[in-house]
Amino acid sequence: VQLQASGGGLVQIGGSLRLSCVCSISIANAANLAWSRQAPGRQREWIATLSGSGKTLYADSVKGRFTISKDNMKNTWYLQMDDLRPEDTGVYYCSWPGRSPPAWGQGTLVTVSS
Repeated sequence: VQLQASGGGLVQIGGSLRLSCVCSISIANAANLAWSRQAPGRQREWIATLSGSGKTLYADSVKGRFTISKDNMKNTWYLQMDDLRPEDTGVYYCSWPGRSPPAWGQGTLVTVSS
């Protein structure tokens, strides 16, 4: 399984970005799809999960600002990020932790500046 993350870039405070993660196989029955991020000098942290039943979970740091979703027809899941803050800067990784072994994308860099 290969995951390809994209959509990162440089954005101003308060701006928006949408990240995409394209999977090489069908995600129609995926148990969990997720996004994590790693800020400079910090450990990777989980930020969002989309369950197989459609339930979404978010870290407190992004709740109300970020939205995870998917498009089964495109084998792609997304992270819509609104009201971006400097502390959102980091490398964002998509993952499929429900697989064995878990699958990870290569990461896409998001930089939020003033």
